[in-house]
Amino acid sequence: MNNQKILKTDVLVLGTGIAGCVAALCLAENKKIEVLLVTKDKDIRRSSTLRAQGGIIARGQNDSAEKLKKDILLAGDGLCNEKAVDILSKEGPELVERILIGKVGVEFNKSKGKLDYTKEAAHSEDRILYKNDHTGEEIENKLTRALKRNKNIKILTDHTLVDLLTMSHHAVDRRKVYQNKKCVGGYLLNNQNGLVKTVFAKKTILATGGIGQVYLRSTNPEIATGDGLATAFRAGAEIINAEYVQFHPTSLFHRDVDNFLISESLRGEGAKLRNEKGKLFMKKYDKRGSLAPRDIVARGIYEEILSSKKDFVYLDLASYLDRKYIGKRFPLIYRTCLKYGIDITREMIPVAPTAHYFCGGIKIDEFGKSSLENLYAIGEVSCTGVHGANRLASTSLLEGLVFANRCAENILGKISDSRLVQKRDIKPWIYTGDQTVDLALIKQDWMSLKSIMWNYVGIVRTEERLERAVLDLNYLKHRIEKFYCNVCLDKDLLELRNGIQTALIIAEAAKQNRKSRGCHYRS
Repeated sequence: MNNQKILKTDVLVLGTGIAGCVAALCLAENKKIEVLLVTKDKDIRRSSTLRAQGGIIARGQNDSAEKLKKDILLAGDGLCNEKAVDILSKEGPELVERILIGKVGVEFNKSKGKLDYTKEAAHSEDRILYKNDHTGEEIENKLTRALKRNKNIKILTDHTLVDLLTMSHHAVDRRKVYQNKKCVGGYLLNNQNGLVKTVFAKKTILATGGIGQVYLRSTNPEIATGDGLATAFRAGAEIINAEYVQFHPTSLFHRDVDNFLISESLRGEGAKLRNEKGKLFMKKYDKRGSLAPRDIVARGIYEEILSSKKDFVYLDLASYLDRKYIGKRFPLIYRTCLKYGIDITREMIPVAPTAHYFCGGIKIDEFGKSSLENLYAIGEVSCTGVHGANRLASTSLLEGLVFANRCAENILGKISDSRLVQKRDIKPWIYTGDQTVDLALIKQDWMSLKSIMWNYVGIVRTEERLERAVLDLNYLKHRIEKFYCNVCLDKDLLELRNGIQTALIIAEAAKQNRKSRGCHYRS
């Protein structure tokens, strides 16, 4: 096939969670800027943001930037980038007020006309704004409505990023290899017809979210297959802190549900963890008990599970809160658990840890710039250093907001000096495969990949497990790359290719780092 469709835009934004949406909206405030916003799902709202339950950090009544900074640094276990934490602590709450509440109309919970604030694990103050237990859904809905009203933003759904375009790799003139690496756009697969679009952009922003689907159990949506991380790695961008994968301590453990998150805000409101004998156990692992940082709680649960006959522990909310309040404060969790026969106003919730958040990612500066010229990264795919070795609860939405705004401001200040690459300067896309994708092979490879990561690169890691992981993943990657070259392009195939690359990045980083810290724990 020689069908070559060329698209040109000022800024290409990949991903439609809070980071991608806010960046697009801030850029489009300049009426001269054209933004192409791309998601691989048919639904523009599909993202980790949509699933966020707990809330977003603002500025509580007795709070300050210094108090927030101290809590973030403590949770990050000595690995946070203080400059990035300063930026987040000082700029974040004001942006919540100005952009989320003021511009797009996000409605957080209020009492008597005043905003309600709650507390989550490892926070010293009540500073988190929320919309019951579906805060992310409220934010995502309001952001996407605003996007659709903006004529400067073109939205492209059901398109998957194949690879980033770089002059050093894709230029017709091979002498470009001697220049600094520069991103000039990307190849996008139309998931419906299998054809590839070539997109030329002055600036490209990766806001593709997390990597959770490389694990057997994850709170992330099915689309979180590490696409941005893998494509940036192949393009030559610097990746840091990839060993730090945070496991959320509490997702619903039930054979009929796909890892439904039980928000940390339940523990913030008073819920406590109990083992199979009904005994409180977290004080054995940390004096803060059930409100210790996530990495400590996840390992505590892991140890209790190992020493018991069950694959889960219990979260007890009913013993500590009024029944009516539980239903009002946590309606989504209440309805979902009730659907599976668990009345959280009367019964304890069976929970177990699950892969939740990637603290590493594409290394960026305070404006979201990566090591590749013209390539930016924001949100979970990036690594600002805010989270260090372990993310503090409810910082992720705020980080996406803050660095999306900074990224947009930086691009607006520089884009007048940028020029689009010309079609004649870039090699056309070449279709190499002619076989139909065998979904049985893809499913089996995914199961192998996920099992390796869960068993060898999970909550507790050892030298032997990591050695085995790297060997097995390299063998699997060789098979998948051969498969990729011989078959017709397909979204499932691209996700598998990105998933195996992402898994290898994490496993190799974990193997190289022998020091236990935060959510990278070596036994």
